[in-house]
This record gives sequence, structure tokens and C-alpha cells, in this order.
Amino acid sequence: MNPLASLAPQLFSILRIVTAATFFTHGTMKIFAWPAPFPYPMGLMLYTAGVLEVVGGLLLMAGLFSRPTAFLMSGLMAFAYFIGHGSESFFPILNGGEAALMFCFLFLYVAAAGPGPWSVDALYSNGEEPESALSPR
Repeated sequence: MNPLASLAPQLFSILRIVTAATFFTHGTMKIFAWPAPFPYPMGLMLYTAGVLEVVGGLLLMAGLFSRPTAFLMSGLMAFAYFIGHGSESFFPILNGGEAALMFCFLFLYVAAAGPGPWSVDALYSNGEEPESALSPR
């Protein structure tokens, strides 16, 4: 047996937290010019995306309302990929859409698997382990 298998739920929580924190900084660049200013002109669509990235990133870092938030953020990133990147080239490496594509599918997996044990959702699940794709069968 894989020695890391018993740590899979906790490692998944860490993956969710780190991914959400990275996602959050994409939003803070757009809204607050932190940690650096966003390098492209800001229109209503990018501003709206920035607000969703900040709010969604915070919720996912905490693991609060994880499934619906992750599903919404997955859709946001699919939209970002096809609107902002996909028209340039089919290949993500050529169109600069690697981050949007990875966020899209990571968030889709969080929506399906749940937040993992280190989350507000797990804390308030009345002592029951929330249903998760990572739970032993």
C-alpha cells in the first residue's frame, strides 16, 4: 500500500487551500493592484472576474460553501479560458491559458470531491464526515 494514501484527505485539503490562495491573488491583482498591478486594461468583465476571484478564493481557502463555490469558480475559469485564451490557439501553452485551464479542472474536482477534512464545511457537518470522493469505500 502507498504510505501517503492515508494522508490523501489532508493533502487534498492542502491542495484546495493553496489553489484557492493562488486564485485569490489573481483577483487581488485586478481589484487592489496587489501583489502587483494587473498588466492589462481593466473593463467591467475583468473587474467582475476579479471580485469573483477574491470572494471565491476566500471561501475556498476557508472551505466554506465549498462545492457550490468551486463549481461557480470552475465555470468562471472555463469562461475565462474560452473568451480570453482559446481564440488565440487550441494549445494552452501557446495561448497563455494554462492557469485558467488548471483552475477550471481543479475547482471542478473540488465541487465533486468536497473540501476535505480541513474546512469550515467539515467543521459544521454535525460531527459527521462530509461525503467525499476521498473517503474510504
